[in-house]
Amino acid sequence: MPGSSPGTVSFAHQDDSNDLHLPQLIDSGGQSAKVENMAHDKVYDWEHDPANPRNWPPAKKWITTTLVALYTFVTPLASSIMAPGLLDVAIKFGITDPTVLALTLSIFLLSFAIGPLFAAPLSEVYGRAWVLHLGNLFFIAFNLGCALSPNTVSFIVFRFLAGLAGSAPIACGGGVVSDLFAERDRASAVALYSIGPLIGPAIGPVMGGFIAESVGIQHVFYVVVAISGVAAVIGIPFLRETYAPVIRLRLDNMALDPEKTTVEHPALQPEIGKWAYLWLNLKRPVILLTRSFICFILSLYMALIYGIYYLMFATFPDLFSKVYHFSTGIGGLTYLGTGVGFLAATLFGARVSGKMYIYLAAKNGGNGKPEMRIPALIFGSFFVPVGLFWYGWSAQAKAHFMMPIIGTAIFGFGLMTSFLPIQLYLVDTFAYAASATAAASTFRSLLGFVFPLFGQQMFAALGYGGGNSLLAGISIIIGIPFPVWIYFAGERMRAKSSLAR
Repeated sequence: MPGSSPGTVSFAHQDDSNDLHLPQLIDSGGQSAKVENMAHDKVYDWEHDPANPRNWPPAKKWITTTLVALYTFVTPLASSIMAPGLLDVAIKFGITDPTVLALTLSIFLLSFAIGPLFAAPLSEVYGRAWVLHLGNLFFIAFNLGCALSPNTVSFIVFRFLAGLAGSAPIACGGGVVSDLFAERDRASAVALYSIGPLIGPAIGPVMGGFIAESVGIQHVFYVVVAISGVAAVIGIPFLRETYAPVIRLRLDNMALDPEKTTVEHPALQPEIGKWAYLWLNLKRPVILLTRSFICFILSLYMALIYGIYYLMFATFPDLFSKVYHFSTGIGGLTYLGTGVGFLAATLFGARVSGKMYIYLAAKNGGNGKPEMRIPALIFGSFFVPVGLFWYGWSAQAKAHFMMPIIGTAIFGFGLMTSFLPIQLYLVDTFAYAASATAAASTFRSLLGFVFPLFGQQMFAALGYGGGNSLLAGISIIIGIPFPVWIYFAGERMRAKSSLAR
């Protein structure tokens, strides 16, 4: 971890062209302060400086992305690893209310929704590395608390705190990708980073089912602690800071002549207090979510399909244990359907999204636009309702157990194929990429928390076929017309927004 203390103040975000003509301070009104002395030659050297993360060797970029992806894999895995053992949790703590039982699983996602509102802006003040490392270390401690909890209340509290700490990599990952890669190079990096939040929850139950069945439900949390510990051992020495303004400030603090640095970089002198600037950063995700309709509608669609995803997790144990009579361990394998869909979408979606973007940019004279990510989103959004219809009605008909699993694989393919271009669009569009992805993460985690709480009641009233048909209909209403509208009107709306690049 680079050697500066975390008490540094960060300045404006690096724009996508990597042309930081001069870092701009953001005043309390949210407007860029004018900076004098812009003619100084040294300021312009940053574009070609080896310390600039955009100029790092490819191997260093991909090592950094992989480490962030590892951090981002562990925490979503922890969100669902206990899902197949929910009945064991009910027995251990004497839980009889199905809503309380679902809460033990989904409370993690409530704090997952809150955490990015703080973690992402803090990463734009103190740097990505500090937030990632400290979040992982606290995550280890709170999962130990889950394993050792004596009652329901303490278990739910530690699950909440674990989600809060575990949200750090979800909040910062998009920002790291934006720090390292230019627009046309981002698709594969975003695919690698994004697979963690999606494949983690699919692999977790496979592990958790057999662990809970063989040695007890509390041991799933010891496994999470062990994996997080490995991530810390690898990440702390090798993960380097990627946020350009923080790197530049650290380099200037190390300069031999600080007074000379001040003259050469007049913009590094804060015009507002550190706490006022921190507050400005903390409220930015909320501003993005509430003042940008594009950010809101894309985040809403992502949240909807993510909520359905976690609703499946909460209802799988009941479906496959009562209808198909699977044991806890074998029941965990049923979650692999979505995982197969995610892997297929990661391999296929990243390639198609990248090629489609390059093709459309070439037709536009080599100039890429965020709206060129949308065709891949429209393609993926068709698979979501197909997977839901397939899963719901095959489960309703009590068809062979592979039929609903195939439906979840189709749904997983649609989810990941939609997830990737949404992430890319947000990173490409908004100047503060970490805050934009944090806003989306907050929304999706909130629905991931809420959906499992009403899942059993909805399926009891409508059946698996009717309930999933309702969800498929909502996904069609939100997921198809709005992306088409953004494709044609997005550029005009971005031009009017002060939040866009």
